[in-house]
Amino acid sequence: MSVFKKGNSNKWYYRFQLNGKEYYRACKGAVDQKTALQYEAVVKAEIMKGNLGILDNKPKPTLKYAIKLYLDYSECNKKSYKGDLRSTDIFLEYFGNINLEDITPAKIEDFKRDVKNNTGNKNATINRYLQALSKMLNIAVANELINKNPMWSVKKLKENNYKTRVLMPEEEERLFKEIERGYEVIGRDRKKKIIYPYLYLKNIIICALQTGMRKAEILNLKWSNIDFDYEYIELYVTKSGKSRKIPISTKLMKILKEILASSNSEYVFVNPSTNANYIDIHKSFETVLENAKVNNFRFHDLRHTAATRMLEKGADIRTVQEILGHSSVSVTERYTHTNAKNKKNAIELLCS
Repeated sequence: MSVFKKGNSNKWYYRFQLNGKEYYRACKGAVDQKTALQYEAVVKAEIMKGNLGILDNKPKPTLKYAIKLYLDYSECNKKSYKGDLRSTDIFLEYFGNINLEDITPAKIEDFKRDVKNNTGNKNATINRYLQALSKMLNIAVANELINKNPMWSVKKLKENNYKTRVLMPEEEERLFKEIERGYEVIGRDRKKKIIYPYLYLKNIIICALQTGMRKAEILNLKWSNIDFDYEYIELYVTKSGKSRKIPISTKLMKILKEILASSNSEYVFVNPSTNANYIDIHKSFETVLENAKVNNFRFHDLRHTAATRMLEKGADIRTVQEILGHSSVSVTERYTHTNAKNKKNAIELLCS
């Protein structure tokens, strides 16, 4: 029965479902079952007519509106705002401006499968999309646009743990040789000239190997972050949210001073066509890696390499932890790598 009393109370209540939504309230003024049923009937009629502004006469919240709320939140609270812009573009392209209530677990599963099959994106990338979608729908729930988040029953894809990789000396030599390689082209004046399309990567990569900084930290590095008197870089915007100071090596200091001598930008590593920092270097970095035959390597592995080299040359692990900005020593240990040669040397100590 859809009307009832609670315990020994004289109050009557109604509870029913309409168009998949449950309604439950007190029947004001009802003194018995008959009047409670009459009250319930009136409520149903009013809802059906839309006079309560609950059903069809009220505009239904759409994906575009939810995206606006999410991006407003992301811009103020997240460091991944630019990534969220790309993710929400993908949501709109796939779902269209769908009503939020029509985004079901089944449709999200379709999205997960289709994006994987059609784009060739890695599972980790697709999981970032799902994470953004879930957060967006949670915000929609908090703003009472939908009753529950349909992501609750959608599982993320399994991610293959990437093997820690360091740059071997011979690979580093091949990599820089490829970066410094000139290409002969014919200009508009029909004259041959040599261009160096990837040379700009050299100082960026040296910075990564000499500091252990992340790619985004390097590309966004400004002169205001550098103290030339005390020879350190201070990063204010980091993954951990805490600022950190990184000493500047002699090798990197020389390079920074050379760049500064001819710079007229606030950024250290500048795209000459925009006089601003590079947004991303992924494509050119992948090209030189391929040409130099350095396989299964990411830019982030330069950070692994810096940590490993510091530790192998006797640096204290807590010092390396502070330079990299890790929250604990255990995190730093995962970024280190002991090569086969060092293991062999350790075993040979047993012979002495």
